Amino acid sequence: MENTQATVQILNDLIQINNDRIEGYQRASKDLQDGDTELKSLFTRLIGQSQGYKLALGTEVSAFGKDIETGTTTSGKIHRAWLDVKAAFTGHDTHNVLEECEFGEDAILKAYRTALEDENLPAYLRETISQQESELLDAHDEIKTLRDAVH
Repeated sequence: MENTQATVQILNDLIQINNDRIEGYQRASKDLQDGDTELKSLFTRLIGQSQGYKLALGTEVSAFGKDIETGTTTSGKIHRAWLDVKAAFTGHDTHNVLEECEFGEDAILKAYRTALEDENLPAYLRETISQQESELLDAHDEIKTLRDAVH
């Protein structure tokens, strides 16, 4: 029972940080200039990616007979508030938006790595989470490359 609770907590933590990621990219899309259609398309794809991750993780939480987390993390809310303040001073230039997106990608990767370090995580879930982490790393690298290309 204790392992089940720990596993559900890990899954719900990952669901929450995916909620943060979705809100972050929705916010970032609004901050982009009208001509940034390629970036808006990328952000929409990454939102869909996190929605898929949430569905997979939530299915596992439900299988344990537990409630699925629907909110965002406190740190995610704090970060989005900071984005509001920063945007007021720096405007919404593409470099700044991508810089903040990379910060968000760093945070979600850290959460996934922490989850994978938990020795009580069942092997079948470890495989799912590891696959998601690999795809998140690809997304992080894509955002970083775009950020570095924008001056």
